[in-house]
Amino acid sequence: MPTRGRTPRLRRWRSIAGVAAVASVGSAFLVPAAAGAEESDGVPGAGPCASDVSNEVGSIIPEELDIPIPYPAITTVPYPAPEPPQERYDPGPLPPDPCTDPCPDLTDDDQRPSNLSSEIGIPRLGLDFNPFYFGIPVPGPEQELPPPPPEADPPVEAAPRAPAPSRPVVGDVTRVSKVTGEGSISRTHKRYQVYGTDLGIMWETQPGQVAVAFGDTVGKGFHPPGGQGGDWRSNVLGFSTDRNLANGMTLDSMVQDSRCHAAELLSSRKLDNVEITTIPTSGFAVGDRQYMSYMSIRTWNSIPATWWTNHGGIAYSDDGGSTWTKDPYAKWENIFGVTKFQVQAMVPHEGYVYMFGTPNTRLGSVGLARVPEDQVLNKSAYQYWQNDVWTPVADYTEASTIVSAPVAELSVRFDEASGKWQMSYLDTSKAAISLRESDTPQGAWTDSVPMVSALEYPELYGGFIHPWSTGRDLYFTMSTWSDYNVFLMRADVTR
Repeated sequence: MPTRGRTPRLRRWRSIAGVAAVASVGSAFLVPAAAGAEESDGVPGAGPCASDVSNEVGSIIPEELDIPIPYPAITTVPYPAPEPPQERYDPGPLPPDPCTDPCPDLTDDDQRPSNLSSEIGIPRLGLDFNPFYFGIPVPGPEQELPPPPPEADPPVEAAPRAPAPSRPVVGDVTRVSKVTGEGSISRTHKRYQVYGTDLGIMWETQPGQVAVAFGDTVGKGFHPPGGQGGDWRSNVLGFSTDRNLANGMTLDSMVQDSRCHAAELLSSRKLDNVEITTIPTSGFAVGDRQYMSYMSIRTWNSIPATWWTNHGGIAYSDDGGSTWTKDPYAKWENIFGVTKFQVQAMVPHEGYVYMFGTPNTRLGSVGLARVPEDQVLNKSAYQYWQNDVWTPVADYTEASTIVSAPVAELSVRFDEASGKWQMSYLDTSKAAISLRESDTPQGAWTDSVPMVSALEYPELYGGFIHPWSTGRDLYFTMSTWSDYNVFLMRADVTR
C-alpha cells in the first residue's frame, strides 16, 4: 500500500487553475480581533488562539517538491472491497483555554528541518517513486448485503425552463479566515492532526449545526504544495455551530478515531489505478439521516484538468455523521470515462433531492436529476431532466445540459431569502470561482459572474457555499494548492 508521504501527485489536478496565476495574492486576510471562546458563539475552547492565528499566505514557489515517478506493479484486488472497522473516540470537550494544546505529546515534535534550498528561494527537489497498479480481481470477504430497493416507475413530467433572472452583482470579496491547518482559528493541526486538507463542503445537519467535509488530509510531516506528508486520510469531517461568520468559522469538533486524530470516514483502497482515494462532493440531511455524495477516484493521472473515477456514489450516516455506509446500489458507474454524475452536488428541496452532476473532469457540463426524499438510495426512482421533461431515461448519461462546460467542483443551494438557486463552481475558462443564479433547478441559469480569480489567489479551487449565508453576505470555502488548506471567503452579492 502506498503511504501519503509517497503520493504527493494524488491531487495534481487541483492546481490547474494556477495556470492563470500571474499576479501575487492581493486580497486582505482578516484576522479575528480577539482570542477566546466568545469568537465561536460561546463554545468553550473552540475559539482562536491569538498567538497561533497567522495571516501569512503560502508562496506558489514551494520549499520542497517531490517529482512523482510512477512504475507498473501487479497486485490482487479483492471484490467486494473489505471495509475496515470504523473506530471512534469521544474526546470530551476541548480545553476551556483555546491556547491549550489537548495533545502536546502527539503534536509538539512536528518540526520540519530547514534546508538551504528554501533559504535561497528555490525548492528542494526529490524523486518520489510510486506504483501504478494493474489489479487482478480475486474474491473478497463475504458480505451480507441488504436487499436491493424495489424497482420504481417514476412518471414523465413536464419541466420547462424559466427565463434567466438578472445576473447577480458581486462586489467586494474578502478572505475572512483560515479554516484548517497551522495558523487556522480552529488550530486543526494541534487538535485533530489535520495539517493539510482541502474542499470544506458544508451542509446543515440539524438546526444550529453545520457539517464540514474535507478531502485528502495529511498529518505530521505535511508540506505543500498539495498534500505531501504522512498520515494520509482520504476524507475527514468537522462540525461547527459558529453563526458569527464575519470573523471566521470555527470548528467545535471533528469525528475522531483516537486522541486528537480526525478519522477517515469513507475508506479507499489507496491503490493507484484501482482506487486511489474517495472524495466527498456534497452533503445533505433528510430527517435524522445524513447523506454524503462521493467520487471513487481510480487515478489522478490523466490529461490536465481531468481525472478518472470508478463511480460516483452516495453514503449515509444514521448516527449524526460519526460512522458512514457506502450504499452498494446508489452508484453511477463511469462508462468510458464520460458519464455524468461522477461529481455530484445534491440539494433537498420541497420533497425532492436534486442531483447536479458533471463527468470526472474540470471541463464538463452540468446535468440534473431528482428523486423523492424517501427514495434517495433507489437509483430506479430518479428522474433526469431531458429536453424540458423529468424522465427516467434508460441511460442516465442522456440528461440534458443545464450549464455548459467548463464546470468543476459544484456547490449548489436554494436561498430561501431571495427564492433563487445559487451555483458556485470553478470556471477553468475564466480561472475563477464563479457564481450563477436561477429561479428553477433546471434553469435557465444566469451567465457566470467571477467572485474570486487566480490572478488574486494563484492555484485556487473549490468554492463551497456556507448554508448560513444570508442577505448580501455569501460565505464560501476556497482551497489553494500552494497552501493546501481551506479558507473562508465572503462575497458581497446584490441583485
